Amino acid sequence: MNFLFSKKHILVSLFIVALIPFVASAQKIDIDASAGVTEDGVDASVSITIGGGSKTDKSSEANAPLPVAYRDISLGMNVDDVKKMLLADKLYGYRGERDVSMLPTQNRVLIESEGLSFLNRSWFQFYQDKLYTMTFKLDSDRVDFYSVFRALQDKYGEPTSLDPEKIVWKDDNVTLSLERPLVLKFIDTQVFAEIQNTSKVNKNTEELTRKGFLESL
Repeated sequence: MNFLFSKKHILVSLFIVALIPFVASAQKIDIDASAGVTEDGVDASVSITIGGGSKTDKSSEANAPLPVAYRDISLGMNVDDVKKMLLADKLYGYRGERDVSMLPTQNRVLIESEGLSFLNRSWFQFYQDKLYTMTFKLDSDRVDFYSVFRALQDKYGEPTSLDPEKIVWKDDNVTLSLERPLVLKFIDTQVFAEIQNTSKVNKNTEELTRKGFLESL
């Protein structure tokens, strides 16, 4: 009986050793082996679990919310605060007031500055003293379109829309777009919609005024 037990135990051990090379690449391996003597003779069993239950499927992970900020500058900040952040961060190459201009439209300020490292140039656009658009032209010699797209996709999930020229992620608060050749934009969705609606109203008013003028001739 002891001879049978030892022989069976050896076979169980050899079986386990033979399986290990085939499962060595698994993240987790659980092996439970036992051998003993019962009324019917020698009993041996082996239980092997590959991968375990702790591995998380990446597709099931929640995507990060769309960003309202890049580095220390956030959508919604006022002009003076953005200027301070630009001066404190040498990546932007901000030169002060000479990089600030008023757009020929109602209550809009634009800050444009050269960039360093991965940024070639940056634009910060304000509406009613609040930052609503950040635009970054990236250096194509340092990073490529596909790499930026994959990084955004991995972090924020599948885009809301895409075409050969532009890929867009959008929610109620932020619109993030990657445009060719290599431009990244952060847009306040609600403010942008407000500006568009205001532009439509102004255009319709102008058309009515023009029509009234022509009819009065």
